[in-house]
Amino acid sequence: MSVESQLTILAISATLASTSLSMFSTGRYLRHLGYQVTYVRNFTDVDDKIIARANELGEDPISLSRRYCEEFNRDMEYLHCLPPSVEPRVSDHMPQIIDMIKQIIENGHAYGVDGDVYFSVDKFPDYGRLSGRKLEDNRAGERVTVDSRKKNPADFALWKSAKEGEPFWDSPWGPGRPGWHIECSAMSAAYLGYSFDIHGGGMDLVFPHHENEIAQSCAACKQSDISYWIHNGFVTIDSEKMSKSLGNFFTIRQVIDLYHPLALRLFLLGTHYQSPINYSDVQLESTSERVFYIFQTLYDCESVVSQHDVRTLKDTIPPEIVESINKFYNVFVTSMSDDLHSSVVFGALSDPLTTMNDLLHTRKGKKQALRIESLAALEKITRNVLSILGLLPASYAEILQQLREKALKRAKLTEDQVLQKIEERTAARKNKEYEKSDTIRKNLAAVGITLMDNPDGTTWRPAVPLAIQEQQVASP
Repeated sequence: MSVESQLTILAISATLASTSLSMFSTGRYLRHLGYQVTYVRNFTDVDDKIIARANELGEDPISLSRRYCEEFNRDMEYLHCLPPSVEPRVSDHMPQIIDMIKQIIENGHAYGVDGDVYFSVDKFPDYGRLSGRKLEDNRAGERVTVDSRKKNPADFALWKSAKEGEPFWDSPWGPGRPGWHIECSAMSAAYLGYSFDIHGGGMDLVFPHHENEIAQSCAACKQSDISYWIHNGFVTIDSEKMSKSLGNFFTIRQVIDLYHPLALRLFLLGTHYQSPINYSDVQLESTSERVFYIFQTLYDCESVVSQHDVRTLKDTIPPEIVESINKFYNVFVTSMSDDLHSSVVFGALSDPLTTMNDLLHTRKGKKQALRIESLAALEKITRNVLSILGLLPASYAEILQQLREKALKRAKLTEDQVLQKIEERTAARKNKEYEKSDTIRKNLAAVGITLMDNPDGTTWRPAVPLAIQEQQVASP
């Protein structure tokens, strides 16, 4: 199974994270099904935006790109994304790019003008088959550069002649650099061949980028074929596409400074990859609380099971637990196999978690036959599914502590301050100062700290702040 995606790195945004996560999740799931997956992730480290940014900073474009690529990979590690099989960069693949352009020219699909080389869309009758656009609908200046030297205004650059202040490489057409589209075709062909299984990217790449990739790849090799295309919806804020120009742009680093990376991962995977993801603090607070609930349940389950010698446990579990496990796993496989509907899986996750909590905490559950065996089996299937989805931490205890630390940071409190408030509240309750006790609880709840009273004392856990809970209730 061969998979390819491409990235242009200028800022490591949540939209870019969403695209990468869908591809990584695809790879993880296909491996679970037994496929051998080759995942190629292209880095565009030479293009107009990168050159413009490098000139602004007085930095070499290739060095700037390398720095951003390293930062991107670091962010992907935070989000539990496994590294790709191959990670080619444009600047390292000029011979392959030039060879492909030469082949396209030899096949009669491109022409040179004053050191530039353009693809002739009129020579490719199937142009528009991916996007559904007709050639006559393409207007000069809209996603294509206006140039009177072109035979057709929709013709796009395969090679651009060198300009002052830009990096360049020697070629049969003179010094210059590749156009945006050709690089991806050349690098994917170098590592996957002209025909491979899955090609992915953002929804905005359907036209012109992926449309042009199809045209030039087929012009270089008639047998070129991509079996499936995966296009991600945008991350939006208040239903507007996230972009720097709108002032609503944020990076992965900015998000995970306040929220755990696995909360961001679950948030992004909680929507089908083709749909827009509407980012909001309300959604991320809710997801963060959900992550804490998931791993608190698994931690409690693991703690109880670990108190028993596994050698003494029976090999059987009650039929209703078997049915619950099979139902959850079947939903997982069916939903993921049906165009990667991970959101359905997260909905179905509620059932095994609820069953575990019943067995752990209710009077009836604690009396259930084969209780420990049931808990062990439920924890195992939940852990396995989370692992396949890239949502399994190093340890349950560790992520719970990390989630607490993030919650304290959002609340602008230290744990000592929270514990001090708990002591003050305990003293108030002993003194029957119930109004003061309630005020302490409400003030902490307002910033996302919930107190839990039990026979051994009072503890705290992260929760959705009260103001955000009110927004959830008020929203339709």
